[in-house]
Amino acid sequence: MAPSDPAGRAEELRQQIEYHNVRYHQLDDPEISDAEYDALVRELRALEERHPELVTPDSPTQKVGAPPDTSTFAPVRHRQPMMSLDNAFSFDELLAWGKRMERYISGAVDFVCELKIDGVAMSVVYENGLYTRAATRGDGVVGEDVTANVATIEAVPERLELMGDRLPSVLEVRGEVYMPISAFEELNEKQGEAGLRLFANPRNAAAGSLRQKDPKITASRDLSFFGYQVGDIVGGPQVRRHSDTLDLLRDAGLPVNPEIRTVASLEEVDAFCRHWLDHRHDLDYEIDGVVVKVDDLAQRAELGATSKAPRWAIAYKFPPEEATTVLKDIMVSIGRTGKATPFAMLEPVRVSGSTVQLATLHNEDQVRIKDVRPGDTVTVRKAGDVIPEVVGPVLSKRPAGTKPWVFPDTCPVCGSPLVRLEGESDTFCTNVDCPGQRQQRIAHFASRGAMDIEGLGEQTVRVLAEKALVDDVGDIYSLTYDDLIALEGFADVSVRNLLAAIDASKDRPLANLLVGLGIRHVGGRGAEVLASAFGSLDAIMEASEEDLAAAEGVGPVIARSVHEFFALDRNRAVVNKLRAAGVNFRGPDAPDLPQTLAGKAVVVTGTLDGFSRDGAVDAIKARGGTSPGSVSKKTAYVVAGREPGAAKLTKATELEVPVLDEAGFRRLLETGTP
Repeated sequence: MAPSDPAGRAEELRQQIEYHNVRYHQLDDPEISDAEYDALVRELRALEERHPELVTPDSPTQKVGAPPDTSTFAPVRHRQPMMSLDNAFSFDELLAWGKRMERYISGAVDFVCELKIDGVAMSVVYENGLYTRAATRGDGVVGEDVTANVATIEAVPERLELMGDRLPSVLEVRGEVYMPISAFEELNEKQGEAGLRLFANPRNAAAGSLRQKDPKITASRDLSFFGYQVGDIVGGPQVRRHSDTLDLLRDAGLPVNPEIRTVASLEEVDAFCRHWLDHRHDLDYEIDGVVVKVDDLAQRAELGATSKAPRWAIAYKFPPEEATTVLKDIMVSIGRTGKATPFAMLEPVRVSGSTVQLATLHNEDQVRIKDVRPGDTVTVRKAGDVIPEVVGPVLSKRPAGTKPWVFPDTCPVCGSPLVRLEGESDTFCTNVDCPGQRQQRIAHFASRGAMDIEGLGEQTVRVLAEKALVDDVGDIYSLTYDDLIALEGFADVSVRNLLAAIDASKDRPLANLLVGLGIRHVGGRGAEVLASAFGSLDAIMEASEEDLAAAEGVGPVIARSVHEFFALDRNRAVVNKLRAAGVNFRGPDAPDLPQTLAGKAVVVTGTLDGFSRDGAVDAIKARGGTSPGSVSKKTAYVVAGREPGAAKLTKATELEVPVLDEAGFRRLLETGTP
């Protein structure tokens, strides 16, 4: 609906946007998500288009960023303005951008597609091949001098590798300073251990690290850099296309994102964007879209620019993974081990393509460090399939009189005491017969990583427990058609499907059964080691703690936990129920394949023609190797198929881990060497 007072609404929007510009660009402490900010700008732009008389020279739609903070850093005037980009939020808007370009140029157009790194825009200047200055975007004309801080970033070279007539006397590189996700998680872990406030996201962490008065702090933060544009160039080779300038940056020794592609149509641009929307979490850095640029520099000159943005580029924005909403209450859930986990009850909010009403708060320390309180407006993050979490409060919107939340001292399910063990961050219910724990143990047993009983989720387990049909995992196999058909919401087909899934689970491997039993410290890998080493559940149950610890890959912690688990009569009673139901207790047969990969870790990424994902992992394990999900110093080889994960390949390059194609993988399986 059009506002009744367009001029008043335009002024209100300008004030809001300017406020949030300062929060984002100067203070590195945004109060709203990028999507909410974009919505304000789009509303103002639409209002100004309908009422051109409302456009003012100082409107945020006519300017870039925010004025630099000259109280901390010296001002720097850019050699050329650092403009912002117009945004597209759909393929239709991308096509509309393409149609607008047709008014200025004719002929075929090639496009360069670049991942839009969520970091801090930076101008880096080299004179005669030597690093001389770095400055933030600021308001596009004047930025902040952060030369000393950027000099500590290992990815930014001190000297260019170009020689002779290929070396410009001046080369200004535009790029993005960012913090890798792995470095961000490590930094927040250290912040939490020190009782300090956590950073909301890698972008804020990168910006805060750059704006340190002491460059030594910046140096400790593991920042990185990707160059994506030549801003100004004096001398050097003649280039005609943007893709040529990127080659020049690579040749100069500057890091350029490896995922950049040149395409010949907007349909190919859309396919590139869709691919990275699906694979954005394969990367070790955050992206929030794709930047699309016209490749031909002469065509760019024809297109020109508005007062704020070039006509030859546009940012294709991905759906937001963060949003703000009201935290209605903080509750505590009880897990299968008795762990008490605080979670937030939220006003429903749309994040990452789904409606979120609940979000984790992890533990008591996290609630204290984040200082979130019922009634707060909070930022919620949901990245792909990851469980939603509360990032932190928007303090400027905190209602008066709110008090810090206090962790309860009794279990919300059974009323037993909650105890936090010394030296641990987690709190536990002390009652092993707590109904909440029992239900969660049954749901865990039925989960995909364990016995994979489709249809037996938490809600169904809760109903079965309330009707006294199941008390432990052994009771699952006693359920009958008559038991289930009488339950509300169950029809003939769903009952038969659930019973079929329960029956099929009896043949699951012993390792999955061990995972399903929920023995503390026994995950997927530990379960596989136990199953292979002892050959049957009975042998594991009867083994001494010393025998368990002696098995390669088990160790004293798992051995003690397994021995204590099976020493309890109630757990043995559950095992007897499973035995009577015909659940598989037998482990894998001794491998008859040569153990060519004994002791070697082989990481698989991408799609292989001759192997499924699980098949490749099974082939490695059958030959004595392991196949972890990430690359580390212990990785012997990385096998890369089609569309491999960029983060894994980058890590392999950094650690000098050999990367094999499928043919090399087959030789590795056969001989132990590629």
